[in-house]
Amino acid sequence: MQFVLLGFSDLPKLQGLLSGVFSIIYLIILIGNCLIIIITKMDSALQKPMYFFLANFSFLEICYVTVTVPRILFNIWTQDRHISIMACGVQMCFFLMLATTESLLLAVMSYDRYVAICNPLLYPVVMNPTKCTHLVTGSWLGGIPVQIGQTFQIFSLDFCNSNRIDHFFCDVPPILNLACGDTSVHELSVYVIVMVVGAVPFVLVLTSYSRIIATIVRLPTAKGRGKAFSTCSSHLLVVILFYGSAAITYFRPKYTHSPGTDKLLSLFYTIVTPMFNPMIYTFRNKDVISALRKILLKK
Repeated sequence: MQFVLLGFSDLPKLQGLLSGVFSIIYLIILIGNCLIIIITKMDSALQKPMYFFLANFSFLEICYVTVTVPRILFNIWTQDRHISIMACGVQMCFFLMLATTESLLLAVMSYDRYVAICNPLLYPVVMNPTKCTHLVTGSWLGGIPVQIGQTFQIFSLDFCNSNRIDHFFCDVPPILNLACGDTSVHELSVYVIVMVVGAVPFVLVLTSYSRIIATIVRLPTAKGRGKAFSTCSSHLLVVILFYGSAAITYFRPKYTHSPGTDKLLSLFYTIVTPMFNPMIYTFRNKDVISALRKILLKK
């Protein structure tokens, strides 16, 4: 009735250091993303679709890391690594739903930049408030039925190999490793779902940015090209970090998986990328920096 999340128990001498590092990272993610949400709400110059999507993305990142990091800290602080099957299933389900939302929202944000740069005259009409709300709502709700079904399918398996999960959270690959018998059908369903909610949005992102880059190159002024590249490069960097690490984890053949490699890759798309996102979106965005400066000067 219980699993054991081994996490980083193979590093007994580093438990204090890990606790401090994860606590600091979690605080950075919370403070950074809350700051972005506050700035985009308070500054009238940022009442644009781009920053509406960015505020939603920041709130998503807070939810996304809260699914995993507090559990990691609890395991380190108490050294009690047991987790019930129900709690494990809930954690996996929320993680998969929020990861799907992130994938879809990144595609929506790339579409927003495509319309803004490639069709600037139509931008206010195409990206009107109603459509922006629909796109965000679809991103938040799109993965719920799929990922609930996938989680239910995985946890309907019998687990007899062991109850020890050599990972720091309940992710799909380590859970499937504990299942009895042939899991090839379940692995295939995981690949199909990842293709639909991960690879398809990624292709849409690449398509959008290929057209964006072609348009930027044709801009008449160096200042215009520089501003467009500055706006888009930060988003593209976030896309590469998220999709790249997740794709390597989920698309690798099962026999190439190792606990150490899986943990390292998972750290990138669960913790490291969300930590850098606020920095990428603020330090590389002059409008956000200007809005932050105005708020600080007022205070």
